[in-house]
Amino acid sequence: MPRGLGQLLVVEFIGPFALTFIGAGTIVATKGDNLVAIAIAHGLAIGVMVAAAGHISGGVYNPALTVALAATRRMPWSRVIPYVVAQCLGAIVAAFLLKAVADPAAASAVNLGNPALGRGVGLVQGLIVEIVLTFFLMFAVFGSAIDRRGPATIAGLVIGLTITMDIFMGGELTGAAMNPARWIGTAIAQADFANWWLYWVGPIVGALLAAFLYCHLLLEEPRAAEPSVELPQP
Repeated sequence: MPRGLGQLLVVEFIGPFALTFIGAGTIVATKGDNLVAIAIAHGLAIGVMVAAAGHISGGVYNPALTVALAATRRMPWSRVIPYVVAQCLGAIVAAFLLKAVADPAAASAVNLGNPALGRGVGLVQGLIVEIVLTFFLMFAVFGSAIDRRGPATIAGLVIGLTITMDIFMGGELTGAAMNPARWIGTAIAQADFANWWLYWVGPIVGALLAAFLYCHLLLEEPRAAEPSVELPQP
């Protein structure tokens, strides 16, 4: 493995690890009863990781965003599989570590924070929620981190706040995963794969919609440098 690619994959492992360990850990710690704490914990985890290492790997940390970035030619397709594998492994390792250190009864009571449909929420409703929430997340990534007119210096804050905002709305409906890696980590640790396709299809569709919309309607590509003109000397 080239040294450069290895560095990128280490970062893409650490980001979802932090998201899962801190995010799901907060669900366990609060018994799932404090949506504000849960939303802030997830948002802080990603916001801090984007700020800390986004300059190394892009701070994608999400298979759905990875696919959308490749589909809009913001990253090479050759990185998609390595990135997705690293992201999922980071979340899986974090989930098993959390399960090892958390109180078994507390972890079991909230299914280790594994995203799931809320009471009375159907599959179609859940799919729509995950599409919309991930649309906002991908839109925030393009607007703050990719568009050269955006506030790149606070991209981590913008992205983290978007995740927090999304969980406020969707946490009780679908768990507001927005990230297949976040789902698969706790799903494997708990051997609970209910509605697995929803947590892959929803985020990927939402990310693709936002990415193509921003690229083709809103994004201004850098213009080629204008040839310099020498002014005549007096």
